[in-house]
Amino acid sequence: HRPLNGKENPLILTHRQLRYFVEIVDAGSFSAAAQRLFIAQSALSRQVREMERELQVTLLERDPRHLDVTAAGRSLYDDARRILAALEDAAANAAHAQRGTEGTLELLHSSSVPLSPRLLAALRMHANQNPGVSVEVAQASSEHQALEIHEGRADVGLARGPILRRYDGIHYTNLYEERLVALVPEGHALARETDVALSALRHELFVAVPHVERGGLSHRVAELCRACGFQPRPAPVRSRKWAQLTLVQAGFGIAIVPESMGRMAPQGARLLGLRGEDCTSTVLGLWRHDASALVRRFVGMLQTAPGSS
Repeated sequence: HRPLNGKENPLILTHRQLRYFVEIVDAGSFSAAAQRLFIAQSALSRQVREMERELQVTLLERDPRHLDVTAAGRSLYDDARRILAALEDAAANAAHAQRGTEGTLELLHSSSVPLSPRLLAALRMHANQNPGVSVEVAQASSEHQALEIHEGRADVGLARGPILRRYDGIHYTNLYEERLVALVPEGHALARETDVALSALRHELFVAVPHVERGGLSHRVAELCRACGFQPRPAPVRSRKWAQLTLVQAGFGIAIVPESMGRMAPQGARLLGLRGEDCTSTVLGLWRHDASALVRRFVGMLQTAPGSS
């Protein structure tokens, strides 16, 4: 760059350009990166040309069928990843610090971890001891909670184990174990039973089809079914959220859910115990290692709260 008033012009690369460039290299092509970023491929190409013009180097060598990262591109890619990670950490730390001074607590729970008497007892205890603190409760999937806490958008998570993707700097602590139950429609052949073996459900249609790739309750139920030698069959109408309780009531199929969730099923859905000591699910508490004293106190209440699950 030519000097301006005796000084070198500073190089300017934007956060957006660095993010786009990392995505292109990770995806291996402009078209794949454009799909991931939901932008036009031409916009990506234009950003890379501007970066190359600004840096006066070639970052990517491409033809219609192939994409190569140059030595300069590889160097920028490594630095860009570090910069983007540092910016994410800075934003998360700022949000985390702000909530600590405001006296607010962001609590996430998955749809399979309803606010049961045990959890409500912890919330009531916290409210009584911290009258100036507000608690915002929202739902998020077990897998997504860790990301929200890692990036500073939430303080505490209540998730179903296992969580497949884990982040450094976050506690994953077992809070309690809970029995799993089967929900069947009122007119089902098993509706008069009080409990049932999991293997007896191999020919049933499941309104929430478990998958080991998903983590959380879905992963746990898929594991148990696999141990019994079958893969659950999908019902014609399905949901992995609270709607599955209504789908059972309507007769579309059955579901395997935690007991606390099963107790909240509408009239017309029958709850059956599942035989076997291993038919359980773990509720996890998630929070950051550097959590505020407010968050740590709340977690302590979750760990010691009385009441049933």
